[in-house]
Amino acid sequence: MAGLFDKAKNIYQLLKNVDFNQLEALSKKVDLPKVMDQFSRLDERQLQGLMKMMSGGTGGKKELPPINGDFYELSDSLSAEDRALQLKVRQFMETEVKPIVNRYWNRAEFPFELIPKMAELNICGLTFEGYGCANRSFLMEGIIATEMGRIDASIATFFGVQSGLAMGSIYICGSEEQKQKWLPPMQQMKLIGSFGLTEPEVGSAAAGGLTTTAKRHGDTWILNGQKKWIGNATFADVNIIWARDVDDNQVKGFIVEKQNLGFSAKKIEDKMALRIVQNAIITLKDCEVSEANRLQNCNSFKDTAKVLQMTRAGVAWMAVGCARGAYESALKYTRERVQFGKPIASFQLIQNHLVEMLSNVTAMQTLVFQLSKLQDEGKLTDEHASLAKVFCTMRTRDVVSRAREVMGGNGILLDYDVARFVADAEAIYSYEGTKEINSLIVGRAITGFSAFV
Repeated sequence: MAGLFDKAKNIYQLLKNVDFNQLEALSKKVDLPKVMDQFSRLDERQLQGLMKMMSGGTGGKKELPPINGDFYELSDSLSAEDRALQLKVRQFMETEVKPIVNRYWNRAEFPFELIPKMAELNICGLTFEGYGCANRSFLMEGIIATEMGRIDASIATFFGVQSGLAMGSIYICGSEEQKQKWLPPMQQMKLIGSFGLTEPEVGSAAAGGLTTTAKRHGDTWILNGQKKWIGNATFADVNIIWARDVDDNQVKGFIVEKQNLGFSAKKIEDKMALRIVQNAIITLKDCEVSEANRLQNCNSFKDTAKVLQMTRAGVAWMAVGCARGAYESALKYTRERVQFGKPIASFQLIQNHLVEMLSNVTAMQTLVFQLSKLQDEGKLTDEHASLAKVFCTMRTRDVVSRAREVMGGNGILLDYDVARFVADAEAIYSYEGTKEINSLIVGRAITGFSAFV
């Protein structure tokens, strides 16, 4: 009798909570007896999963974790001052660059209005001492390269040429008088620089095969030849030109101003990558440069290589930024894109791609953090910089490819940014030393044998 009473009580409670109008409406859409039969066959775990799915669809919007490509929180190791500068650069890139970057990239034009705004950040020549420079760490310089690359690799490249290659050439190879003259206005971005090493027929072989020549006549040098892929050269005020001295066959550096007779720069059109960067072919035809504008402390390619070693580490950091930007864009997209009634970020195969991307980004970040630590301690070698450049640019290609893949067809549209990251990653992979050349530098260091031709 007690059992019958309890059963009647349960039925009463059930009927009290049933909305018969809803039940009637539901019976017109489905076979209720069949639905009840199927539900009765579910075990407790299956029922809990079903209820969780149903409650998730009718409740409030699910709170998702923040999108953060710094998964191991490496930025937490920065000082308060460095962290503040990192966030300052991030805000500049997100508020000033991101809203306009796709438009300028698509038109292959440079946003000159950004230069005075970038100058206000006071970050040019960040690691140099004196001349208005901040004398900060190489780690901080790398973080800035990543913050720029995270939004746009073209702007990061423009800045790297100005702050690293052009200013760095004068800082490392120039006389004190040359540093005093050129570095302060370049630090303030009142003068823009370019770096002319690569030639139409000479890329990887620059160490021993420059065809651009320099011949001294008294206090004047006559330069003849061409340079190719020279970023910023269409509008640069100061062009660092590396040429072979015909008398001693050694590489020397020259500060060539845009108004020098015999100097001309023609923009390279129809690029598929880094379209904002204004690359040019420079032609030097009996171009006269005074001895005062020869970099006084450059006597061979070994001195040029000192500049490349320093900036090659920066390219590795930039690759990290490009990969991180692609990963974060892809993660955001997959959490918003709904297919089959659910965000595609909830699908197993999509999550696998995202984790692969994050793994690569995290490995790259930890590598370049250690790389810059070595640089700050004065322990950086060519092979250290080359290994970072090889690994980070290879992994970046993988990350941007997966980012495009999870976006499906939308991945090829500029609106979603990843298409730009995919294209730009190809340029980063090749410049400042190809994967093959950098691999041979590392290979020579670890085997003791040189495989160079």
